[in-house]
Order: sequence, then C-alpha cells, then structure tokens
Amino acid sequence: MGAGASSMMGPEGYGRGWGQTSLGDMPESCVAAVLLYLDPPEICQVARLNRAFRGAASADCVWAAKLPANYRYLAALAAAADDDSDGDGATEGNGSRCSSAAMIKKEIYARLCRPTPFDGGTKEFWMEKNKGGLCISISSKSMAITGIDDRRYWSHVSTEESRFHHVAYLHQIWWLEVAGEIDFCFPAGLYSLFFRLQLGRPHKCMGRRVYGCESIHGWNIKPTRFQLSTSDDQQATSQYYLNEPGNWILYHVGDFVVSSSDQLTNLKFSMMQIDCTHTKGGLCVDSVFIYPKGHRQEDCTICK
Repeated sequence: MGAGASSMMGPEGYGRGWGQTSLGDMPESCVAAVLLYLDPPEICQVARLNRAFRGAASADCVWAAKLPANYRYLAALAAAADDDSDGDGATEGNGSRCSSAAMIKKEIYARLCRPTPFDGGTKEFWMEKNKGGLCISISSKSMAITGIDDRRYWSHVSTEESRFHHVAYLHQIWWLEVAGEIDFCFPAGLYSLFFRLQLGRPHKCMGRRVYGCESIHGWNIKPTRFQLSTSDDQQATSQYYLNEPGNWILYHVGDFVVSSSDQLTNLKFSMMQIDCTHTKGGLCVDSVFIYPKGHRQEDCTICK
C-alpha cells in the first residue's frame, strides 16, 4: 500500500498519479494570478521552479501591477538620462536603455530600480526593489547655501560616502541657511523628507575611515530648524540639536502626501541656524532624501 502510494508521486514529491499532473502543468494565467500577491524579489525566486512559473514571472500583467501609475513619466526621464550617458561616451553596463514602448514591463521595472540622474546630475531617483516605492536624492550642489562661494566658510570635499561623491563642508559661519526645491511627478502616496548630515570632515587614514573633529562647535547651543512646504500648502517643521560626530544622520524634516500621480508637485525644503550670538562649524551637508513613508535605510541613523 505504501509502496503503491509513493509510486504515484513525482521525483520532487508532487502528485504524478491520479491523472499524471504536477505543479508544472498549471496554466501560466493561473500562475500569474498567484504572482500578483508576491513582491518582485519573490517573483524572481519562484521563476526558477519550472517553465510555467518562469513564463508567468515575465508576464506584463504581473509587472504592470508592480509599476507606479506614472511609470511612463519615470521611464521617459530614465531614457533621457540614458541618451545623455550615450552622448558622453559612457557605457551602460547594468542593463538596457529605457524605452517604455519597446521594453516589457519587467525590464522597465528593473531599469527604474537603478539610479537615474537628472537636473544636470544634481538629483537622482530610483525605485525600491522590494516594493516599487519612489526614492529621490538631491545633492548639496543643487541647493542655495549661504556663503557657499566664500572659501573662508565652505569647501566642497570629495568622498566615497556620498551618492554624489562630494559634500559641502562648513568651516565656520554665523548665519547658516540651506534651501532647495524640486518639481516632480511623484506617484501617489505618503513620503518622508530627510537631510543627510554629519558633524566632522570625513577622510581616510591608512585605509581606515576617520573624521576631523577640530572644527565642530556651536551645534549644542541652539537647535537647527528644518522646514518643508508643498505647492498644495502642506507644511512641516522640525528642529534638532546636531550631535553624534562622525556618523551620518538622517534628520527627519516631515511628511507630505501626494494624491495624484499625474500632477507636478513643487516641494521646497530648508534648514537654518541663524542665531548670530555664536558661530558654528564642522558640518558636512551631503544631500536631501525623499523616501516612501516607513522606508528603512540601513546605512544611516534616522533622527526623528
């Protein structure tokens, strides 16, 4: 009895008796309906099971559900960035160029998960691989910074610790104000905005990461104020005492809601410490990050 029952099973334990069917005999349309409930990395994993799962894992109907509603807008930006890269003689080594008309949805998703520079390379966007949420980073070079052109106050420091390979380093100043803005068609959803800052100038000594602390001063007297506002009158304000020298910190400015994926949102943000009773210095301003609400960033401490 036991031997007879085992003989009706396939080599991997799937039922091969009673009509000789197995998991591989499922129609691709049924498999695709199941894959809609999985995250993109999980879809790529189950594609290894058999031919039916592999075919369904590449179906447009599966990946269309994972793409944001305005993916064509994002794909157009990516295609423009690819064209600029080709014009500069750079080679695209991580995948094909982005064209929403020629590529299948899976390829578009993969391309949008890679960073896309825009606005002269001072900004980047990409999608989270796991959930498809939109992320944006904005370089300090695209921001208006008080005294940035005066080398007595500021200097631009090259570092591998920034996505843009450089940061603005403050030597000393009385009046600190950093402001920026972005116009972008965000997919509908809830977003959080952060300033990425560090006290101390980063550098390496004998291959080890160190930071210079000799110029750090003035940040524990009065808090630094952060603000954001949107074109539909959303506003948020926060303030922090800057501390923890030698560590990159994401200072949470606030959250904002995008209700329509088709409308351009103007987002303004700033940080300031304008108490002129004392100087402050030793601060690295790297960038501003915009993440989907609840996104977990592994390489930075988040200050809320």
